[in-house]
Amino acid sequence: MKDIRICVIGLGYVGLPLARLFSTKYHTVGFDMNQNRVDALMQGHDATFEVADDLLQDAIDNHGFICTTDIEVIKDCNFYVVAVPTPVDENNRPDLRPLWGASETVGKVISKGDIVVYESTVYPGVTEEECLPVVERVSGLKFNVDFYAGYSPERINPGDKLHTVEKIKKVTSGSTPEIADIVDGVYNSVLVNGTHKAPNIKVAEASKIIENSQRDVNIAFMNELAKIFNAMGIDTHDVIEAAASKWNFIKLSPGLVGGHCISVDPYYLIQKAQVYGVLPRVMSNARRLNDGMGEYVANQVIKLMNKKGVLVKDSKILILGITFKENCPDIRNTKVVDIYHTLQEYTSNITIYDPWANAEHVRDEYDIAITNEVPRGKYDAIIHAVAHKEFLEMDLLSLKNEKGVIYDVKGVLPREIVDGRL
Repeated sequence: MKDIRICVIGLGYVGLPLARLFSTKYHTVGFDMNQNRVDALMQGHDATFEVADDLLQDAIDNHGFICTTDIEVIKDCNFYVVAVPTPVDENNRPDLRPLWGASETVGKVISKGDIVVYESTVYPGVTEEECLPVVERVSGLKFNVDFYAGYSPERINPGDKLHTVEKIKKVTSGSTPEIADIVDGVYNSVLVNGTHKAPNIKVAEASKIIENSQRDVNIAFMNELAKIFNAMGIDTHDVIEAAASKWNFIKLSPGLVGGHCISVDPYYLIQKAQVYGVLPRVMSNARRLNDGMGEYVANQVIKLMNKKGVLVKDSKILILGITFKENCPDIRNTKVVDIYHTLQEYTSNITIYDPWANAEHVRDEYDIAITNEVPRGKYDAIIHAVAHKEFLEMDLLSLKNEKGVIYDVKGVLPREIVDGRL
């Protein structure tokens, strides 16, 4: 396939870094339905901070990278990459509507001989059973006769400036051996550490979903240990440090499991497994345990306050952070809101301070008011929920009442200043 012209559909945490990287080698267009997002990107700013402004501007100025909401602009492309979200609904069932919508977009522009590659995390079979039939229906073309497909699961880690997209080894696949070679070649041409070519699309889909499911299960185990050791009066982090002295111990920490990947993706495999008559007990139990950790943290704080004689009712509480991870503005599926809602049953005097989160987005998504300004005054309880770098530089003792408590969810604050940690 000569003269590859790439269109990346979906310019979020996954699509934009990939599109920017592709633009260094190929003619690349980014497509998104959000006009405000596109306008900001064309002005050289990425609100997610995944692509530095100078890199984005360089792509625009020196590599001809453009972003658009105009479907006419992407009709000249021949290698389409779909990088849209794959959420779950209120019942934790896979919501494929973003994928169906993106597939309709592809169907409107794809031509004979073109390739569409999906990056969105899904259960095995979604690409060929759910997405490509939509492309066929809208385009009138026949899959693997008139157009072809591939799957290369995203491996973006929001906020991670070490494992950036160009340094991540990518899994690739194609709908025929020849197409697999082309897809693999395109990705290989821009990646420092190359690719792993899977034997087929379903294997590539499955490989992605177990990456996040494995982490979910492992963290659930650590969270369960934290509950056990906290009940026994043993510091969980001390136990982990001791165990980690063995060469083959997998060192993970307990914590809140939010975001768009680990807290969501396992549901896709859980749901599909049940279709085949398999009840994935380990994955399901891990999800339930991790989903309950926000409430557990809040109750631990209440317990500490009671022990120190701090009246919980109408107490003044400061929560540090609301994003789902440190040094990142991403608020998707953050479990900090569970801490907030549990404490809200006892007091309305709760301040959430997060210098990274967009206050308007938090209000729209969760109906919770936060502040981006450094808090003042004294608090009965301070909960270090997210390990933003700014929090590590704060004098938390100066913000605490004499009998107040400091609870460290992340386990990174100096031991001598905290009253409890997960």
